[in-house]
Amino acid sequence: MTDLRPERDSSGAPYDASDAYGDDGAFEAAVDHLEDPLTDPLPGQHPSPWFRSGSGSAEPEQQTSAEQQAPARPQGTAEPQTPAEPREQERYDAEPTYEQLYGAYVPEQPAPVPDDETVGLRTADTRRIAQPDPTEGRAARRKAAKKGGRRPAESPPSAAPLSRVEARRAERARRPSPGAVISRGLGEVFITVGVLMLLFVTYQLWWTNIRAQQQADGAAHDLQESWAQGKGKPGSFEPGQGFALLHIPRLDVVVPVAEGIDKQQVLDRGMVGHYNEGATKTAMPEAEKGNFAVAGHRNTHGEPFRYINRLEPGDPIVVETQDTYFVYKMASILPQTAPSNTSVIGPVPPGSGFTKPGRYITLTTCTPEFTSKYRMIVWGKMVEERPRDKGKPSALVN
Repeated sequence: MTDLRPERDSSGAPYDASDAYGDDGAFEAAVDHLEDPLTDPLPGQHPSPWFRSGSGSAEPEQQTSAEQQAPARPQGTAEPQTPAEPREQERYDAEPTYEQLYGAYVPEQPAPVPDDETVGLRTADTRRIAQPDPTEGRAARRKAAKKGGRRPAESPPSAAPLSRVEARRAERARRPSPGAVISRGLGEVFITVGVLMLLFVTYQLWWTNIRAQQQADGAAHDLQESWAQGKGKPGSFEPGQGFALLHIPRLDVVVPVAEGIDKQQVLDRGMVGHYNEGATKTAMPEAEKGNFAVAGHRNTHGEPFRYINRLEPGDPIVVETQDTYFVYKMASILPQTAPSNTSVIGPVPPGSGFTKPGRYITLTTCTPEFTSKYRMIVWGKMVEERPRDKGKPSALVN
């Protein structure tokens, strides 16, 4: 044990042990009286540091009246051992409770929810140290602790309900303006018109050709069957009645020829029509002299005359009837003329190069393509008349 006695007092005189303990041997007797100076408890306290009294903690500030009245001991002297009371010894021997060892249990309080302002001003650093939500469970808190205290992104707090005036203003703002309604309606009208026009163009350029081709093929088949049965002798024909087949080998065209130029009964059905009325009445192929004139569509409805502008002088044009093949050769072409110019189908058409009456053929159609503003005229002159019983002419065989 380290000696705590000073070698000298405050006055500077050497320290004398006899002054503190009186007679010689008093210090040794006091020390021998103690069992273990290092474990000797202080007055009024239990030897075990884990022991707590029933109140939860010992207060060293409170002293008994006997201790307050006890005289002060000289410095360096040890206090005599006071035997423990039986009641305190029983407490020491008894097993301490959970509250005595760890104190009263205090439940963990949930972290306060930050207000809107704090959420708005929170930075990346403050989010890292956010505490995990105790309601998320132990596993979630453990994961949050491993990630440095980060928490999943929180959904923004719900906005406060709008007042009646604010709700009305918001409703007005959502409603489209009259200008927007009008522009939207006009846009829908334009889209509808565009779709209808597209459908109409598709019908005119595609479907009418398919339909007219089917009708023309049916008319040609019926005509050939009537010829095989001995019907359809040369003579007068009813309007719309087929009586011949027109062959243009260069253009790979075979189309029925019907009486009249009616649009619905003849031309729109994919056939070519013979001019047979009034001032536009022309001769039949078997006539000794005359101009056999026909008309046909250049675009849509079968478009049999679409490429007659490609004909060249000398190209054959054949008209087949029940008994005879009439072979013509292309002579000249008039690229454009007015629809009212009926002289082009006269007995001796001006501009055709013919100077005297003869056996001629005239093909008329609209021009430019996809319009009916003008007419295109092609003329031909008969070069051969061949009976059917002698076989096809060379123009159809080659």
